[in-house]
Amino acid sequence: MSNHYTIDEIIQQTKAWIYKVVIGCNFCPFAEREMKRGTVRFIVEESHDPGILLQSFHDECLHLDADPNTETTLIILPYAFEEFQDYLQFLELAENLIIEKGYEGIYQVASFHPKYHFAGEPATDAANYTNRSPYPMLHLLREESIEIALEHYSGNADEIPDNNIRFAREKGTTYMKMLRDSCF
Repeated sequence: MSNHYTIDEIIQQTKAWIYKVVIGCNFCPFAEREMKRGTVRFIVEESHDPGILLQSFHDECLHLDADPNTETTLIILPYAFEEFQDYLQFLELAENLIIEKGYEGIYQVASFHPKYHFAGEPATDAANYTNRSPYPMLHLLREESIEIALEHYSGNADEIPDNNIRFAREKGTTYMKMLRDSCF
């Protein structure tokens, strides 16, 4: 991963990705509200040591416990997990930590990576860009808030992933890559 960006630049690039891709492509119909409200916390963890990264993840769970004004946290890992498979192994550790620390049903993790690749699909499939972010990151969400948002969602929430995949494939890999890369 890149070593020449400051923490502020990494956060700005991530915010640009949220606005251009996540909100712009309507991949998450709930993201715009939280960005406007300023309830999204952005943490850049500069370490590449899995133990430190896992502690940072746990610290963010504790932060959400203590701060009801933070709706969700994006933990950005710009210097870790260049390879997607390594990231997936770490994601499994983070998900296990949720269970071990008694957070199952309270928090859940969404995963994003620059080389995100859905199992069984070609790496070149534009659909992968629904989860391809500028940097590896873990998105820590409050399950209760997801349930409330879904109660107020006018569409069929079960269709969101399929709609996202369809949209990305209609736009094509070149467009989706250009859109994500424009965040730098």
